[in-house]
Amino acid sequence: MDTPGSGDRYTVWRKAFAEFLGSALLVATVVGSGIAAQTLSPDDVGLQLLENSIATGAVLVALILALGPVSAAFNPVVTLAERALGAVTNSEAAIFITAQVTGACLGSVLANLMFELDAVTISTKERSGGGLWLAEVVATFGLLVVIFGVVRSGRDALVPFAVGGYIAAAYWFTSSTSFANPAVTIARTLTDTFAGIDPTSVLAFVAMQLIGGALAVGAVLALYPHARDVAADVADLNPTEKDRTHG
Repeated sequence: MDTPGSGDRYTVWRKAFAEFLGSALLVATVVGSGIAAQTLSPDDVGLQLLENSIATGAVLVALILALGPVSAAFNPVVTLAERALGAVTNSEAAIFITAQVTGACLGSVLANLMFELDAVTISTKERSGGGLWLAEVVATFGLLVVIFGVVRSGRDALVPFAVGGYIAAAYWFTSSTSFANPAVTIARTLTDTFAGIDPTSVLAFVAMQLIGGALAVGAVLALYPHARDVAADVADLNPTEKDRTHG
């Protein structure tokens, strides 16, 4: 990723498209695999969750490998953390977050349509309570520590596998099944299926995700105070971008 303000408009919009596309495919997988799991294992919620978690972890590995050289946050909290750490500008962050939310919502619509449901079916699955809210803080905190810890320790190539593995595990060790992503949370209101969340539950979930993200930024800076600049780290994922920036 270019340092703040260094990229031309084409580069920014190319990254926004990557965020849009990745978010759409991620949510299509989360929602679609949830619908499939309900169909294939209608009487076993545990098996449904296993099927959903495996699909989500696997697609994260694939999407980050495919889109990481361009941009692969797929998560407004990650983008806000990048902004806090100086990797993107305010305007870039706003563009990327808009792309993430829009793409995620499209993903829900696509999943509904693929399984011959109405394009939008507002979820009635209430997810509320102190335990679930705490779980979202923990899930988001852990996700960002994994991402930025791996990047700032210079092991960028391992990010796809670390993120996919963490999310697959967090489905199981958190009571909320680890939404950990405001764009995904908003998009999951559009499907009244296994992966859905009632719109009235969204505000608290997003607030907890933001708290988890803020705590994670502090933890990352404490753990890696002398790490290379985050923008340079992310640029290393894309040699072409790096050469253009520093050549």
